[in-house]
Amino acid sequence: MTGRGEVTTGPLAVGQFVSMIKRTLVQEPLFQRQTIKGEVSQWKQYPSGHTYFTLRDHDGQISAVIWKGRCTIHPSIKEGSVVVVTASLDVYVKRGNIQLNVERIEPANTLGAMEEARRQLVERLRLEGELDRPRKRPPFTPKHILIITGAGSAALADMHRLIENRWPGLRRTVIEVLVQGERATEEIVRGLALSRRLATPECAAQRGEPPVDLVIVGRGGGAPEDLWAFNLEPVVRAILASPIPVVSAVGHESDLLVSDLVADVRASTPSNAIERCVPVKAELEQWQDELNERLNHAMIRTFGDARRRLVNLHARLKVAPLAGINAGKRSMLTINSRLDRAVEATFARERTRIAGLEAALESIHPQRVLERGYAMTQTEQGDVVTNVNMLEVGQHYSLHFVDGTAQTTVTEIHTTEE
Repeated sequence: MTGRGEVTTGPLAVGQFVSMIKRTLVQEPLFQRQTIKGEVSQWKQYPSGHTYFTLRDHDGQISAVIWKGRCTIHPSIKEGSVVVVTASLDVYVKRGNIQLNVERIEPANTLGAMEEARRQLVERLRLEGELDRPRKRPPFTPKHILIITGAGSAALADMHRLIENRWPGLRRTVIEVLVQGERATEEIVRGLALSRRLATPECAAQRGEPPVDLVIVGRGGGAPEDLWAFNLEPVVRAILASPIPVVSAVGHESDLLVSDLVADVRASTPSNAIERCVPVKAELEQWQDELNERLNHAMIRTFGDARRRLVNLHARLKVAPLAGINAGKRSMLTINSRLDRAVEATFARERTRIAGLEAALESIHPQRVLERGYAMTQTEQGDVVTNVNMLEVGQHYSLHFVDGTAQTTVTEIHTTEE
């Protein structure tokens, strides 16, 4: 199908069409892990362990199923109970039915109040900027891990096993606490306070061990009310107060607690916390060996290149004096030839310029004027008479011609009228 109402491949099989609907619905985030409130009807618990019911209110209803072992069902839930469920939409292809796959279910009067308190806490943390604060990075190879979890729990056993498999003998301290019930919050906060003390150098020196540089707090999966201590403000504030990185490892991948929102690292399970924070020692050692080998090869190659350069320089130095002298001679000959040509060109330009000046001077020499029939008049003091106003009647003057000089006395002066 390429568009609304347009069929290009012929009729679709019913099963194929319903499967397309299912894929569309289950891939839509809006229909996954929604919290829904309604009244229970048609409540049926089968010997297989599955529970089927209908969730309804005055405006609508939808089928729902709780698969065996998926979540804990509170004993007070029955026909007519008002509940809050966390569920994802699914389609049963064989019958074409839309249904809810329920992941948790609680009486509305219990879980509803808890959810509201959780929502308010998250909103306060968001306004304070705690959800957006920079996170502390766990050490690449932790030296001392502190684990806060339930005593003798499967989660603790899994973490011990994984640590030994990945980094045998890694230093770790376990603080066993209650992780559910009324005292759980108090004990988890106490464990986090102790982790802050064990992280100080002074305490570590007294104990003769490295300071704690990573804290893992968490537990295995369970019903929402079993995990609720990790949604409470005292635990959340204790995590925020930690000077070293804290990993929140509570429940399963589908469980999202407030501790997950504020921790420096959120692990989907306790085992995942170890996988994310404890490297495999054998792999690091292999990587280190590879780096050392590459470094050795690089050093050998570098020294070899340097040795070859020294040999080449030595060979060049042997022939350098003679080659330098010959090159110097050729350079000097070239320079002398250029100087000779430059001097010759300069002299030629100067001779041409001087000849031009001589011709100009010759053309304006007074002798050339006298040769053209003019005479030059001088006073007895030798001044050249240039206009008639310099003459005086009765004075003697010398007249210079091209071929001699004559003396004369002015008897009369006439000026030219303009």
